[in-house]
Amino acid sequence: MAAGSHRAKPARSRALRAAASGKSPAIARALPNWGHDAAAQGRYGPSAIVGKPHLFNLIPSIDRYILRLVIVPMLGVFALAASLLTLDKMLRLFDFVAVEGGPVGVVFKMLGALIPEYASLAIPLGLLLGVLLAFRKLATSSELDTMRAVGLSYNRLLRMPYIITLVMVALNIALVFYIQPISRYYYEQMEYDLRSGALGASIKVGEFTTIADRMALRIEESEDDGRRLIGIFARVANAKGQVLSISAREGAFLSTSDNPDTIILRLTEGTIIQDTGMQGETPRVLSFSRHDLPIDLPAIEAFRSRGDATREYILPELLRMGWSNDTAPDQRDASVASFNFRLVEVLMMFLVPLLAVALAIPPKRSTSALGVFISIVMVVAYHKVNQYGEDVASLGLLDPIVAFWVPFVLFASLILWMYYRVAFVPGGQAIGALEAVFAKLSKGVGRLFGRRRPRAAGPVAEAAPAE
Repeated sequence: MAAGSHRAKPARSRALRAAASGKSPAIARALPNWGHDAAAQGRYGPSAIVGKPHLFNLIPSIDRYILRLVIVPMLGVFALAASLLTLDKMLRLFDFVAVEGGPVGVVFKMLGALIPEYASLAIPLGLLLGVLLAFRKLATSSELDTMRAVGLSYNRLLRMPYIITLVMVALNIALVFYIQPISRYYYEQMEYDLRSGALGASIKVGEFTTIADRMALRIEESEDDGRRLIGIFARVANAKGQVLSISAREGAFLSTSDNPDTIILRLTEGTIIQDTGMQGETPRVLSFSRHDLPIDLPAIEAFRSRGDATREYILPELLRMGWSNDTAPDQRDASVASFNFRLVEVLMMFLVPLLAVALAIPPKRSTSALGVFISIVMVVAYHKVNQYGEDVASLGLLDPIVAFWVPFVLFASLILWMYYRVAFVPGGQAIGALEAVFAKLSKGVGRLFGRRRPRAAGPVAEAAPAE
């Protein structure tokens, strides 16, 4: 038996090498069926590969498995990041709309205009955590060791994550260079319309509202969705110094068909006090059962054209302005800075899978999640560095090469070194020193806050029996 098993090992080794090199298609099809447990049989068994002919079956089983591991946490991070950013902004928008007296529906339109801006940051984070959590699961369940043992390199395992990355890069290019500038302008336009009253801003109940710089209006109560106003006071002045003070029990706003810029405030059961502004003349008092007070709506200026800020320019406009001799120097600097900022943000996504793999694999016999925390800090910190570089370069204080491409080269070099340590150095760890320090700190904190066990009581001396 010993000799037979000894002779079988070279044959099995040759079969694994042939399958890993792709020279034996039959063995390669059965290769994923490594384990003997039911979970491994169902996940990697031949029935999962042969099955019914389907377009999805053209993808190798190992790539399909990695795709499932990556896509679920990636979509989860997308949903979580979008929800957190949207909810935070929603509360502030509701307060803003309530103060300005606008309709509630505009809040959701403004949130929709901000989604492309949030997505440009959520996409890299979602891709990072999706790949990181997928490879972390493979590493902690020893599946990654099995794949590596049969000759699957990290470069081969990253094939599907990079296909996903290409799709995300294409989506991010469309967002950053085209959709986000237009949606940002649309958001600014809605905010301006809300402040100016073009979106139907209402008169606030219980407060004085100035209309057209010559009328002050106050309403005590509003009923029937604003169609019935109770307790009205109005003060109207003209250029000659004459002042009308009007109080009425109730009233309502009416529109006019001949002049859309004028509305009628129909008052019921009130009093008018007219002050001519002349010294020695007694103000006249008039009681009325119904009185129509015309109100001229303030003229609303048209919103500015798109392009007041460089972040509102799309890609062709940035290229035309940044490399044109007719453009003003300050505007040219801002356009070049904005173009380089968007470009490095997109190119950084090609490094995300390498960073995720480098930080996903914990030390042996460890389930440390330090890499997850460090990966998020690195990506967010690099994004903030690029934002600072854009602010400085747009003012002409720093060359875009120094502001953007020097940090990009340093960041890329760090990621490539970390990936090389994990993929090509036996037993290498990208953050091994940090993992060791973190493990010691965790043990120290655990001992500090751990539950102390009571000391075991010593043997109780028994009294000697009396003689």
